[in-house]
Amino acid sequence: MQQVANTILRAVERRLRQATDIDSVEQVRVQYLGRKGSIAKELAKIPALPDDEKPTAGRELNNLKQRVSELIEETRSRLTTEQAGVGPRPDPTMPGLRRPRGTIHPISRTMEEMVDIFRTLGFEAVEGPEVETDWYNFEALNIPADHPARDDWDTFYITDDTLLRPHTSPGQIRVMESRRPPLRIVVPGRCFRRDTEDARHFSMFHQLEGLMVDEGVSFGDLKAVLHIFLRQFFRQELDVRFEPDFFPFTEPSAQVHCTCVICQGKGCQTCSYSGWLELLGCGMVDPNVFEAVGYDAERYTGFAFGMGADRIAMLKHQIPDGRLFFQGDVRFLSQF
Repeated sequence: MQQVANTILRAVERRLRQATDIDSVEQVRVQYLGRKGSIAKELAKIPALPDDEKPTAGRELNNLKQRVSELIEETRSRLTTEQAGVGPRPDPTMPGLRRPRGTIHPISRTMEEMVDIFRTLGFEAVEGPEVETDWYNFEALNIPADHPARDDWDTFYITDDTLLRPHTSPGQIRVMESRRPPLRIVVPGRCFRRDTEDARHFSMFHQLEGLMVDEGVSFGDLKAVLHIFLRQFFRQELDVRFEPDFFPFTEPSAQVHCTCVICQGKGCQTCSYSGWLELLGCGMVDPNVFEAVGYDAERYTGFAFGMGADRIAMLKHQIPDGRLFFQGDVRFLSQF
């Protein structure tokens, strides 16, 4: 009888391993535990056995019946759990899934790099408010009331005397009001103008302006500082050209051009086939600005400059349309 019990148990185990649903398990139960099942048939043979074999046979078949019932319940429970959508327990030894890491925005990265270069030249980075008054934006910078920049169609006015800063120059005025020379500062930050947006113009943009004030500061110092900055930022030797221009807060004033970093001065679409790129404006601080902040214009001289970080980033990374920086396309931004 023990051999018969072992044969039935192996058959049950094989059938249950092959079972894929609850119906298959039920078929095994009926075949082996039902009223007319295999175990019931073996139990019916016990009365015909010799008296000394009956107890052993009964015990073997009862143990078999109990074991088969346990196997059927275990299989039914496992299949019920799997069919309910609950998979196997997680394996803590499996490697985890890495979430994608963000990157610094290319404009922010450009601003940080620009500031770092000026720090090596002794300049301190300062910040100013993005909402400014008419005094700091225009009056103290020698920009008269009839200047086009003060038109409602060029500047975002909040009230008659409050506006979103169109440049970071107000930060220079605030520092000069609170400190005495010598000064070496750069003012990075966001600015706002009512420009029609295109590939190179935006209503919100980023700017970095610089200021140096001390006794004996000359235009030669300005040229040296800007030449060093451009050479280090673009990591190549560049020719720099200063072209006379006009800004209300500097006199004399100039536009700074450098060798095209795209074509190395040979001429391309980026530089309009001139071999030169217009990068920034600069000049010696106008005495009227010193007068507005209480500096002695007879004793001190200084220079100031300003450049658009968005434009600089476009040139460095050879981006044809600056609007790509602000559209939130992660595929584009993750390249930097």
